[in-house]
Amino acid sequence: MAALPVLALLLLAAWGGPRAAGQKRKEMVLSEKVNQLMEWASKRSVIRMNGDKFRRLVKAPPRNYSVIVMFTALQPHRQCVVCKQADEEYQILANSWRYSSAFTNKIFFAMVDFDEGSDVFQMLNMNSAPTFINFPAKGKPKRGDTYELQVRGFAAEQLARWVADRTDVNIRVIRPPNYAGPLMLGLLLAVIGGLVYLRGSNLDFLYNKNGWAFAALCFVLAMTSGQMWNHIRGPPYAHKNPHTGQVNYIHGSSQAQFVAETHIVLLFNGAVTLGMVLLHEAATSDMDVGKRKIMCIAGIGLVVVFFSWLLSVFRSKYHGYPYRYVFS
Repeated sequence: MAALPVLALLLLAAWGGPRAAGQKRKEMVLSEKVNQLMEWASKRSVIRMNGDKFRRLVKAPPRNYSVIVMFTALQPHRQCVVCKQADEEYQILANSWRYSSAFTNKIFFAMVDFDEGSDVFQMLNMNSAPTFINFPAKGKPKRGDTYELQVRGFAAEQLARWVADRTDVNIRVIRPPNYAGPLMLGLLLAVIGGLVYLRGSNLDFLYNKNGWAFAALCFVLAMTSGQMWNHIRGPPYAHKNPHTGQVNYIHGSSQAQFVAETHIVLLFNGAVTLGMVLLHEAATSDMDVGKRKIMCIAGIGLVVVFFSWLLSVFRSKYHGYPYRYVFS
């Protein structure tokens, strides 16, 4: 009977030995992966990966860190303008994390270019770029781990909010200094100062109603076309279908827009405004009747054509909208 406890201890040791060895090996592999990623991150904020690196460091367990991966196509022959714009914002986000005081090995930023890792694209059944996916520390990516680029845009601030939501890592985005704004303000002040100096004591031009009206109109057109939304969200200029090559300048959803779309809307609104101005001048000016008729016809044509196109843009974004005017 005394031999039974000894036998039980021997069996426990025989069963626990391989398990402990396996756990130790797992910890060693994880330590090697983390050290490798930290070494690469110290040299470059965004780690470039091919198929082998992606499978070994992102897909294969063990892993106690999250990896944000940008799938892109940056080679010139791919002609992906959006990829280049998104890459600039992604680099800003990764640099903000790499050089922050809170930097840890909890999260890494990586990139897979199609020409360097086409097998990864095939493995994930991915047919569009750019695409951002969060590979969490545990388990497989869920639906929310794929970034909604068309809705949120690719601004670094928007990406940072998404990263915080998926990983609980808050990144304060720090952009490199941009001197374009101060330079433009200085140029504007120099122009105004030069005009005041040249005109001397005659400052009647500051009371010119037409000048102020034109400036106010330009500001209103810029704001109503969505320029502020572009500045905040940083959407792509347009979208090119990777299968057909067709370029879409109007976003199909009412929750987002392209930069080209705001330019189109600004042009349409400006043309409608010009038409209304021509109609007003035709009705109130002292010109001869012939010129006033021409102005009236031109004004009606501008309003009818461009308002109809503007309504068509609205219909393409708000599906099911029942009203149209001239053009469908």
